Amino acid sequence: MRRFYFSIALVVATLLANMASAQQSVWIQIKSQRGLGAAEAAARRYAGKLESVAGFATRSGWYVVALGPFSPTQAQDALRQLRITRQIPADSYIVDGRAFGQQFWPPESDRQAASAAQASPSQPQTQAQAPAPTTPPQPAADETPAQARRSERALSRDERMAIQTALKWEGFYTSAIDGAFGPGTRKSMAAWQASEGLEPTGILTTAQRQKVVSRYQEALASLGIDIWADTTAGIKIALPMGLVEFDRYEPPFAHFKPKGDSGVKVLLISQSGDADTLRGLYDIMQTLEIVPLDGERSIKGNSFTITGQNGKIASYTYAILSNGQVKGFTLIWPQGDEKRRQLVLSAMKNSFEPIPDYVLPDVYGDTSGQSIDLLAGLVIRHPELSRTGFYVSDDGVVMTVAEAVQSCERITLDNEQQATVVARDEALGLALLRPQSPLAPLSVAHLRRSLPRLKSEIAIAGYSYEGALDAPTLTYGKLTDTKGLAGEVALARLSVEATEADSGGPVYDGTGAVIGTLLASKPIGTKRLPPNVRFAAKADALAQFLETQGITPQEAQSTTPMPPEDLTPIAEDMAVLVSCWN
Repeated sequence: MRRFYFSIALVVATLLANMASAQQSVWIQIKSQRGLGAAEAAARRYAGKLESVAGFATRSGWYVVALGPFSPTQAQDALRQLRITRQIPADSYIVDGRAFGQQFWPPESDRQAASAAQASPSQPQTQAQAPAPTTPPQPAADETPAQARRSERALSRDERMAIQTALKWEGFYTSAIDGAFGPGTRKSMAAWQASEGLEPTGILTTAQRQKVVSRYQEALASLGIDIWADTTAGIKIALPMGLVEFDRYEPPFAHFKPKGDSGVKVLLISQSGDADTLRGLYDIMQTLEIVPLDGERSIKGNSFTITGQNGKIASYTYAILSNGQVKGFTLIWPQGDEKRRQLVLSAMKNSFEPIPDYVLPDVYGDTSGQSIDLLAGLVIRHPELSRTGFYVSDDGVVMTVAEAVQSCERITLDNEQQATVVARDEALGLALLRPQSPLAPLSVAHLRRSLPRLKSEIAIAGYSYEGALDAPTLTYGKLTDTKGLAGEVALARLSVEATEADSGGPVYDGTGAVIGTLLASKPIGTKRLPPNVRFAAKADALAQFLETQGITPQEAQSTTPMPPEDLTPIAEDMAVLVSCWN
């Protein structure tokens, strides 16, 4: 296993460490100017935010601003990192420095002071010494709008883009980052100035530009965005290493846990596979607690994107299929810090790079901790509750108990098809659901409005274990009365050992006809009935409910007894798992 990450702080350290080996060093050229004054101004600006900025005259008469020196390998990493974080222009490149002539930056006095400090041997302190008093630098007097516009003209396109990026991060700019200061940019500048209690001229002064950009850079630094290259998972990506740290591999994920109390988590996705693998991962990711229900989902071609948010977290997942490998990432972020989340997400999107020669094995490390409630160490989302329903029309309308759909953010049929409540019968405690996409059920209830003889055997199809089993089970019992305990004519009393999850399931007679719906058990006043006493809404009451909604119930015709083995496939096709999600 090999993994490493690259830090901006490391850039600074290696810059100084490599000064002694300049003959083997290279530089990152970030700016070139025709005039010395413009070059000095550019060097001064970059020196305010980056270490080891140098300026040189060249034989061609141009003046260049560069960072360095670096070793060639470190220069490549530094160039990539600084481009990702937009601290240097996108067209910066690596040079060997042979064209550099006389150095003009840092100023000669600064270079002499630095040389003197390096030449003076350090002396042990014999007593505590108070630091010499310093006078803090005084900010220059602010510019007039005319002066601000003149200083603005000297900005490069990349510097203009940096200002737009900072304004966008502050929430004032919403258009493209193009370096053009049009009406939209001017409006955002004026809005920012107004928020700071400044005159909203729409033209930022030099001091104002430095202020808005430095805030963005400080936020960037607090995130510790570094390049993480992982040859176990085969992914290279910028990660907020100030907020997360590597935890473990658990295929198909590399887990990054929160650092301190940041609450931020990251997953790197890596597995071998094909289009079916990608589609399967797309479906599975949406069952996890880290992907809230509310959010957009999109799968197109060889990639997918999933977003989710609730009151606690916001998550973003991206994956792509390439060369027989599925690679991607998930960012999980606590709610309430949207500006920094967008900053991190942008860096991750821009830097994400699959390493084709490496992929996480299907089995990695200890697999003894597997659980039906976990997927690769991640909690699978479970519904608030699940009950049973059954199809009552050829276009997929489902009848169930009302308690199954109370206060649900989302209702699903068999965990896949979303449905909405179209009607309720509060007296009976029933509800009708219509799938959001048309369905053609294999079996629809055929109602028999007359009940069999008392003590006759009945069967209930239900998801007794709330979906732990893929198919409904049949629970057998007996018809004990044709009315409720208080004489309710719409009810039938049953003797059956059913679970609460069976509630809403169809009640069959011996011919396979539906004679009722199993209702949710309720205490009667202060009385608690024996567990085998249950009630069903009779088929006649079900038919009346359906007719009020414009649905014509199908009537049972056959009177031939049906063996249990024939009833089982009918029940499997008719009964449906109804789940309430929050």
